[in-house]
Amino acid sequence: MNKIKYILLLCFFFAANTFSQDQLKDSVRLEELVVTGSKFETSRKLVPFSVSQISSDNIRQSGHYNVLSTLSTYVPGVFITERNILGFGVSTGGSGTINIRGVGNSPNTQVLVLIDGHPQYQGIFGHPLPDAYVASDVEKVEVIRGPGSVLYGSNAMAGVINIITKKQQKDGLSATVNAVYGSYNTQKYAGTIGFKKDKFSVFASGNYDRTDGIRPNTDFNIENGYLKVGYDINHNWKAMGDVSIAHFNANDNGSVYDAPAPFNADITRGKASISIENNYSKLDGAIKLYHNFGKHDLSDGFQSSDRNSGLMIYQNYKLFENTHITGGVDAKQFGGVANKGDAANTYTTINEIAGYALVRQKLLGFLDLNAGLRFENHSIFGNEWIPMGGASAKVNETTNLKASISKGFRSPTMMELYLYAPNIELKPERMMNYEVSWMQSFISNKLNTELTAFLVEGENMIDVVPGAPPKRQNIGSFLNKGIEFSAKYRITNQLNIQANYTYLDLKKKIIAAPRHQANLNLNYQIDKLNINLSAQHVNGLYSRLETSVISPVVNNFTLLNARVSARIIKQLNIFVAVHNILNQKYEINYGYPMPGINFHGGVNVEL
Repeated sequence: MNKIKYILLLCFFFAANTFSQDQLKDSVRLEELVVTGSKFETSRKLVPFSVSQISSDNIRQSGHYNVLSTLSTYVPGVFITERNILGFGVSTGGSGTINIRGVGNSPNTQVLVLIDGHPQYQGIFGHPLPDAYVASDVEKVEVIRGPGSVLYGSNAMAGVINIITKKQQKDGLSATVNAVYGSYNTQKYAGTIGFKKDKFSVFASGNYDRTDGIRPNTDFNIENGYLKVGYDINHNWKAMGDVSIAHFNANDNGSVYDAPAPFNADITRGKASISIENNYSKLDGAIKLYHNFGKHDLSDGFQSSDRNSGLMIYQNYKLFENTHITGGVDAKQFGGVANKGDAANTYTTINEIAGYALVRQKLLGFLDLNAGLRFENHSIFGNEWIPMGGASAKVNETTNLKASISKGFRSPTMMELYLYAPNIELKPERMMNYEVSWMQSFISNKLNTELTAFLVEGENMIDVVPGAPPKRQNIGSFLNKGIEFSAKYRITNQLNIQANYTYLDLKKKIIAAPRHQANLNLNYQIDKLNINLSAQHVNGLYSRLETSVISPVVNNFTLLNARVSARIIKQLNIFVAVHNILNQKYEINYGYPMPGINFHGGVNVEL
């Protein structure tokens, strides 16, 4: 492995010295702007966190039905568990675990998922519901690789995924219709309609996805609807509201290594939000109200209804030319009711309130210093202080260096406190993240690279201690370190390549955190034809850990995918995609083999 790292670094240094500064003087700077790491739109190079961005083109070209399935392809340091063509599932056989730098938990409670900047997770179990994130409603995705707790509080311990939904962009009326059919009787039907005139805009969509699954009794279907309305009150103020509802039904037949164990999940998830945003020359920000809700009905007798509501207020103030201050207040309440069989239990409603401030100071014309502090009060666990600090240096027009230290934390969920192996005396999990990054541009900004080294230390991790009955305790710790490398190369206006590589060294081995992960994505556009090829190599992926009575299971695999689309006429686009061209035999969730070579194709009509 050391040889691989040295070769990578030598190639990087060689490339850096191959192109002279004269070749770069006429470069056109195409800044990648993000909001997730700062609460205001700014260059990714100035954000103190490591932030990656996935565009709607990336999502469409990947050929995936679900947003989360595209993250591993385009974002270094991220790995998502899967088990089927469609349907991440819930309970014992469920997948959809999100690991960032080897931190994520199962079920996922250490990576926070946001919808348009506000938290979205199940109120009792504290984890997101990945099946609800259909790709057709998404404008782009921004990912903080590392703690985002200073801005977003608990659950942002390992990182943040912000799914930014679509809104109507062009004037007048527009609509799209999509239909897809593929292997295992997999089908997708989607439609959108939007309208914009003067200060008013509206966008709506509906989706239906289904599959028979790759094994008997692994079928899945989901229906969802989405509506977003916007109004520009004046030049400085605008209002926006949205609502969405998703209902899905998933079947699971258990591990292939055991006798069939049919299990069904019938789940409804919904959300609604309203925001008012202001934008002045020196002051901008927003007030956001959100409400998430859901009902779960599982075939083992478990039933629940939950909620997660909150208020977010933040403002960004340009105090001086080189001084930028962000301040905000978050208030959140979540809870629910769960029962299994005849035993009904109502769990305590939990309240969180927090205030935070970040200061960005520019010095000497090239150095940006960032410092932040959050104070959070939890109705059960009391107070938590979350600091962070970072610096970004613009060495020249093509070179940027960043370094940061940040704390992440996660409060125990209601499930951990009251439901399964419960312990009401649990304490929050905590971690510290240390990282340095080098961002470099070459060849008139056609080639952009980022190299990051990180070290993560965690304590108070919650584990289940066997016993009669079993009980959760704060006994775990971890030390993770590694490197992340990503590159985007626009070879010509028609041909571009994106690649990333992650090396992860874990002191304590865990499931779903590969030691090596490399991704390559090539996209070629010629006239009305688009060709997309992607490859992923995963090495050292544990799907089962070693114990005193069982041996570990480690997976190594290489996946090759392709998608070809053609615009027949201005309004009609047809496409075909093939996944796992090499027909690899592998599994990510133990006992759940992934599909071999599989196909799908469809049409997209724009009206």
